[in-house]
Amino acid sequence: MKCRHCSSNLEQPFLDLGVAPPSNAYLMPENVKSAEIWYPLRLMVCNECWLVQTEDYADCDELFTDEYAYFSSTSKSWLAHAEDYVEKMVARFHLSQNSTVVEIAANDGYLLQYVNKHGVPCYGIEPTSSTAEAAREKGVEIIEEFFGASLAQSLVRQGRLADLIAANNVLAHVPDINDFVAGFACLLKPEGVATFEFPHLLKMVQQAQFDTAYHEHYSYLSLTTVSRIFESNGLKVFDVEELPTHGGSLRVFAQRQDCIRKPLPSVNTILDEESSAGMSSSGFYSGFQKAAERVKNDLLEFLLRVKKEGKTVAAYGAAAKGNTLLNFAGVKPDLLPFVCDAAKAKQEKFLPGSHIPILPPEALEENRPDYILVLPWNIVSEVKKQLSFLHEEGSRFVTAAPRLEIS
Repeated sequence: MKCRHCSSNLEQPFLDLGVAPPSNAYLMPENVKSAEIWYPLRLMVCNECWLVQTEDYADCDELFTDEYAYFSSTSKSWLAHAEDYVEKMVARFHLSQNSTVVEIAANDGYLLQYVNKHGVPCYGIEPTSSTAEAAREKGVEIIEEFFGASLAQSLVRQGRLADLIAANNVLAHVPDINDFVAGFACLLKPEGVATFEFPHLLKMVQQAQFDTAYHEHYSYLSLTTVSRIFESNGLKVFDVEELPTHGGSLRVFAQRQDCIRKPLPSVNTILDEESSAGMSSSGFYSGFQKAAERVKNDLLEFLLRVKKEGKTVAAYGAAAKGNTLLNFAGVKPDLLPFVCDAAKAKQEKFLPGSHIPILPPEALEENRPDYILVLPWNIVSEVKKQLSFLHEEGSRFVTAAPRLEIS
């Protein structure tokens, strides 16, 4: 396999999670007994540009289907994050009714609804019908296509250039990362800004966040590598912020290469941190497999002990990262009878691979489990607040990554 950015041969393994179905391929009740498509889930690292990436097995249209079940608005903390972002961008870049904001992977309109409230013209690009329709119901204009250089060129011909392009948690989701980034350079106005948010590979390794690996995540990103990709495709980084979201993310600010903004000190600060950690050397990537296996083994030991003790456990959050963890560990309904999720699009379905049923959150109140395994550990604080009444009555919260914790 060749690196999807620089075309170098990929030789160094990073993570091997065996085989699994796509993490967002939730099953309808009538399909539970049918065969599922499982793909190898292996990650490699390029020793030239240091891009960590999945081996290619599934096309993006097989992963991001019309029934795509991830709706960003389900998380109140993520909505607050989006609203805060809009407030800051409007103020920093003086956005007005004469500006245009575009969001790539606009999902259900979770972010652009706040742009609309400011009276700033905007539109979103979102390929999945389920979320695109939800965005339209919020009054957000959606172009229902995958983004890349070709679509960007078409939009430019229509006079739809952007002052600000937002791309939250999508840079990792594209198979042709060069074409995708080139589309931003094309669509931006001369003084326009593009922001990209993505989980920071440095934090993924340091905190054993292996469950953020799934087929829909084609790439795992550092600022070092992202800067190289941008420079090869018409963009340059001028600012970066560290965020707590998704276990530790970066918000990267980029502009066209002919723009004159000077890079801020924050850029070199992060680049130096990555260099000090050894992210441009093969040794940094060599121990991740053992860390993943430790998390898996600790979870299995916990579930088996609970079962032997005659206590009960259920899960909260039918998240993609949870599916990665459960399928790698081989967990089935005998050890984890059900998972609850607030997203109606997931309820009454089954997790891919494990076939664990997904129920509404009310099932936790009805069953009062001794332990609640929070699969999306990145929002565990939010979940604890929502379910605090169960904790007061004796239920304990459990997270498996980066280490098993019971509270």
